[in-house]
Amino acid sequence: MTEGNDPVSRFYLKHLGGQWQETITADCPFCRDHGYESGRLVVFLNKNSFFHGYFRCLNRCVPGGYPLWFARLAALPLSEVPGFDPDQDIVALQPEYPVENINDEMAACRDRITESVYGLFKESGIGRAVLTEMRIGFNGRYLVFPYYQEDGNCYSARCIHPGRAEDFFWHGNLDFSREPFNLYNVQDVQKCENGALFICEGEENLLTLKQLGFPGVAVAHYNILEKLPARLFDKITTLFIVIANTVESENAARNLAYRVGYKARILSWLPNAPRGYTLRKLAKDAGKTFAGKIGEMVRRSRAFSPFSSPQREYQQFLQTLAKEQGEEYGNLSSGFQLLDAAIGGIHGLNVIGGAPKVGKSTFMIQIASQMALRKIPVLYYDFENGRQKIYQRTLSRIARLSSDRLSAHTLPAEEKQRAEEARKGLEKMLFFWRVINDRKVTPELMRKHVDFIRHETRSEYTVVVIDSLHKLPFNEFTERRTGIDAWLRQMESIRDDLQVSFLVISELTRGTTGSYREEPHLGIFKGSGDIEYSADNAMVLYPTSPDSGRELAGASPTSTLWLVASREHSPGRVADYRLDYPYWGFTESPAADKE
Repeated sequence: MTEGNDPVSRFYLKHLGGQWQETITADCPFCRDHGYESGRLVVFLNKNSFFHGYFRCLNRCVPGGYPLWFARLAALPLSEVPGFDPDQDIVALQPEYPVENINDEMAACRDRITESVYGLFKESGIGRAVLTEMRIGFNGRYLVFPYYQEDGNCYSARCIHPGRAEDFFWHGNLDFSREPFNLYNVQDVQKCENGALFICEGEENLLTLKQLGFPGVAVAHYNILEKLPARLFDKITTLFIVIANTVESENAARNLAYRVGYKARILSWLPNAPRGYTLRKLAKDAGKTFAGKIGEMVRRSRAFSPFSSPQREYQQFLQTLAKEQGEEYGNLSSGFQLLDAAIGGIHGLNVIGGAPKVGKSTFMIQIASQMALRKIPVLYYDFENGRQKIYQRTLSRIARLSSDRLSAHTLPAEEKQRAEEARKGLEKMLFFWRVINDRKVTPELMRKHVDFIRHETRSEYTVVVIDSLHKLPFNEFTERRTGIDAWLRQMESIRDDLQVSFLVISELTRGTTGSYREEPHLGIFKGSGDIEYSADNAMVLYPTSPDSGRELAGASPTSTLWLVASREHSPGRVADYRLDYPYWGFTESPAADKE
């Protein structure tokens, strides 16, 4: 499209005359109707500018705006205006405004502005014309900022001490000091339909932009940004958010930007800007260079996106790749050599089902405690055994002493030494291994647990063990199937957000023969179809021989671990595991078909 041939440029040139330029000036068609001598109207026609189509009168006879506002002022048919949508030009339901207003009081306050007040604003480059346009007043002690509503009347005003911004009060109808009426200069929203608009934190900061001729609205405090309905800006094409240089203000701005979406752009401060810096302070410090600095902030702004930038994505990819090549990531292993070889270590979401009495808990306790011994933080959510039994069995396995020997009053010197060393090992291990029996655990609480142990142990990674999936709390027992699937989705999210590896015990259904003798498959996991989609690795621990399912007090039974499904590894038999009774552990050996 050639310069000046876009619809907006053609619209203005038709009604104002002249030749196209990036910025055109013409006689203002509105000045005489508003009691001004003939003035000049400036229109920005650079199509690459955020303010393409914005006009303003240098006399400030009318507020500036975009083509639709120009057409309304000039009584032109809206159908002639580029971007006019008749389906959207429906007057929204207006609130029922009170009969009484404080317009006369505001006019009286404007008449009371003193030379010293004008001088106070002049320090920041704000002239009398802006104060007149914005109808700023003075009550003898406080500056008065009137909050005119969309019906053109003022029902409340914020009165601020000139030297202490924290000293303020609301005057008038207090209902209009709250949502949805506490947006200062709200009338500019309609004037900027199909155009760009600033929203500032602090009314006085908006005045600095008004001095430069920009359109804008303001809120009294950053926390109002978090409450503003995004629909207010539905017809705005670009929303520039300007806040004080504080973390709290930035968070509030991000909250609004997230809700407004791609059209929002937060103006960021330079890294060396003082904390709490504002536009008014910048205007005072920068003087004549203020306009240039605002222009630079606008150019540096980026459209708010729910996505990280491609550059940041690539850097995060490289950083994650480097971490996965590091020692800490490689240390995430079960301690069972054949299992680690089959699934590449303990990464992602791993679900292990098992037949009754096959030793699922014992298997998990061994893996969890061995990882904790290697200083890997482990959260163990136990709904089966109880903390005391878990610690006792762990101590028995480490010391190579049966539970009854550990409880004996006297032990031979060699056994006593082993027991003492095991106790010291368990004590050190518990810094990295936290057993949780809370049956009211929630995904939010689990995230807090992960954050805590990562901070406490200074570790990048965490392992979460859940014994078992079917004992996790659900809203109602009748929602068990839905609840299990919901928990699996939460685990996926925690895995991805917090670099967590999961080991999750699942119950099984019996095979078609009513036993656990057939080759396992995904359909035998009890009560969840989502395991097929959620698990990175789905495994099943089956008795190897017919008598392997008897009570653990018998001769050492053997079980076979099968990898049923995996995102990255080949399914099949992993290894055989013989219970090392009475020491509450397993020994690993190649599966029978692999020997």
